[in-house]
Amino acid sequence: MMRSMFSAVSGLKNHQVKMDVIGNNIANVNTVAYKSGRVTFQDIFNQTLKPASGADVNLGGINPQQVGLGVSIGTIDTMFTSAGAQRTDYALDLSIEGDGFFVVQNGAGETFYTRAGNFRLDDQGNLVNANGMFVLDVDGNAINLGGVQYHDISIDYMGRMMGIPSGSSTSQVIAVLGIATFTNTSGLQKAGNNTYIETTSSGSPLPGSTSVYKQAGFDGAGALNPGTLEMSNVDLSNEFTDMIITQRGYQANARVITVADSLLEELVNLKR
Repeated sequence: MMRSMFSAVSGLKNHQVKMDVIGNNIANVNTVAYKSGRVTFQDIFNQTLKPASGADVNLGGINPQQVGLGVSIGTIDTMFTSAGAQRTDYALDLSIEGDGFFVVQNGAGETFYTRAGNFRLDDQGNLVNANGMFVLDVDGNAINLGGVQYHDISIDYMGRMMGIPSGSSTSQVIAVLGIATFTNTSGLQKAGNNTYIETTSSGSPLPGSTSVYKQAGFDGAGALNPGTLEMSNVDLSNEFTDMIITQRGYQANARVITVADSLLEELVNLKR
């Protein structure tokens, strides 16, 4: 069989993966705090038909002769570029301006990280995200009102959750939200529901100067924008341009398979 046919097949498969990533980006164009994906390709190993040789007194040097054997996925990156903020004016909606992630925990004690700050209070006074996961403070504890009735609850740009207890006219700090930052943000693994988990590539969250997690606006963590939500960073103009490029790449590889098939047909028909 012809090498070009197998190379083209690898091109079809990997362009399909790129199209899958583009489709997912477009599907999440309005997902809160979604970070788009990007696919890069790399060539597979090459078959060496003739190795290189150095020059001598009788003959000059000869370059290697190699035939490539296709393409493979190089990376599928998560692009943690900044995105705009959508104003909601809801006191418990938050977006992070700069680096960092909110820290949430499920009932099994598993810790996740998210940029989506659409929080609310449940019937037990816990601050939770849209999926009911507990939001953690700078010390790694779930934020809870502690049975106290508060009104005018709000969160400021430093992550301080404040409220006025019943029977009082003075606002007090209930808790301070924790912000996690990582040495290699791109090493985080998507876990669904707008959340990420740490990996050996991302490393563990960097601690704050005096706490388990950082406080918003300190130690390199971004400040918060109360009453806003971070929008998706998907750029539709880029996505549709990449879609056209991917479509043409797929078509070109399909044409190579068609031509290779025609050549094989000619070879088979040599004996009639």
